[in-house]
Amino acid sequence: MTVFLGMDGGGTKTAFLLTDGEGTTLAESRQPTCSWFDAGTGLVGDVVRAGVDAVTAAAGITSADITSAYFGIPGHGESSPDTPVLDALPAAVLGHDRYSCGNDMIGGWAGSLAGRDGVNVIAGTGSMAYGERGGSAHRVGGWSEVFGDEGSAYWVAVQGLNAFSRMADGRLPRGPLHALLRERVGVSEDLDLIGVVMEEWAADRGTVADLAKVVVAAADAGDEAAADVLHRAAAELTTLVVTTVRALDFPADEAVPVSYSGGLFRAPRLREEFATALHAQDAAVELVEPRHDPTVGSVLVAMRRAGAPIPERFAADATPAISSAPAR
Repeated sequence: MTVFLGMDGGGTKTAFLLTDGEGTTLAESRQPTCSWFDAGTGLVGDVVRAGVDAVTAAAGITSADITSAYFGIPGHGESSPDTPVLDALPAAVLGHDRYSCGNDMIGGWAGSLAGRDGVNVIAGTGSMAYGERGGSAHRVGGWSEVFGDEGSAYWVAVQGLNAFSRMADGRLPRGPLHALLRERVGVSEDLDLIGVVMEEWAADRGTVADLAKVVVAAADAGDEAAADVLHRAAAELTTLVVTTVRALDFPADEAVPVSYSGGLFRAPRLREEFATALHAQDAAVELVEPRHDPTVGSVLVAMRRAGAPIPERFAADATPAISSAPAR
């Protein structure tokens, strides 16, 4: 029996999926984040070991039974001295070299589009777009929360916190966002929010990013400032996609499949804003719902790199279109 392992690392969690050659799930595991820039590359090794041990134990196999694996690692390829270190870590866990490593964006693309040519945009804790066409690949964005990740959950949360501060000062009219953020953070005095975010939370990236849910709720409750944040987020994500499409040089007579992944896209308002902004920028894209999640995408990458046939259940032809547009 052939066995494939996919890992999707993210800013808040790391997911593992083990399947057979037909795509049947054998085991799954959820582990903590393996974002390693602060904690060091050793964190990735620890998370890989925990995840591999969990899925192989659940499936009643050993790591030697894994035909091929793909490890989607956040930050992979973003520090040349660390890339070979990251690439070598799974070997110590698996005991063999039938695996590959790469940025987690690849699993997001492969899952959303079932491995077909096109572009996927991620709006999770961070943001970026990644696409492939005819074997060529291109990435846009993902420059970290310090000077990038526009349109991500972290970016939305920070913009929401900024709006809260303006409301607290009187620089903006107070909308539902003000009360909702106070309730979520658990403060009765506005300035105490600084102490919670900066001291109690130590400005933790994932914890701050979770506040994007409050911004979405406020926008749905009629808060104009929160709605503007989501509008701008959709515009930023659209720019990532359009730039990637142009870089891949799709022919003028070819509609480009575009999909998405990441927790922020669970918000219907953000998806609608994104669809509107995308078609205003490039009417020739074919916006499609994600076919699979990034963990399945990582399994697909493992299968493809092993030269294995892609199971029918993972095929791209069932990807439903949100909207179809004429070719450019």
